[in-house]
Amino acid sequence: MSNGKIRYAIQNGSFVLKCAGDVRLTYCAVLNDTIEQKLGGGHLRSVIIDLTEVDSIDSTTLGLLAKLSILSRENFGMLPTLASTNPDVSQQLDAMGMGRVFNIVHTPAPCPECLTDLPEQPQSEDVVRERVLEAHRILMELNESNREEFRDLVSILENTGKRC
Repeated sequence: MSNGKIRYAIQNGSFVLKCAGDVRLTYCAVLNDTIEQKLGGGHLRSVIIDLTEVDSIDSTTLGLLAKLSILSRENFGMLPTLASTNPDVSQQLDAMGMGRVFNIVHTPAPCPECLTDLPEQPQSEDVVRERVLEAHRILMELNESNREEFRDLVSILENTGKRC
């Protein structure tokens, strides 16, 4: 278990996702399911991702957040806002090319009081591998640096899946 936390709310047509602490792939399956469920139906006026309380965030989570942005644009025609006030996290977002899929702001985002926790869930190796693979494929599409950085990981994960 990590000391991270992911919380969400839908309020007044806005989907808000707030991450805090050390956010790792322990949330990958439930985060993916929440993204697909909440952005798959209905209509949203805005999507806000608040990373202002994040100490560190892994590439799998960033890839799933990029997926959220892609679904938001496809389903609602909007570019989500991502708030980050931690210089290290902001630098990571920039290096990963997240500015291509988010409107990044460096001020705290408005966040409703009634947030629901996403639970960390035990996940099978197959589920984790699929979510990690999907997240990194998305990141590879954002810039050449990501393609180089994650090429070997994606290749290993693809080959591991074929052996099962």
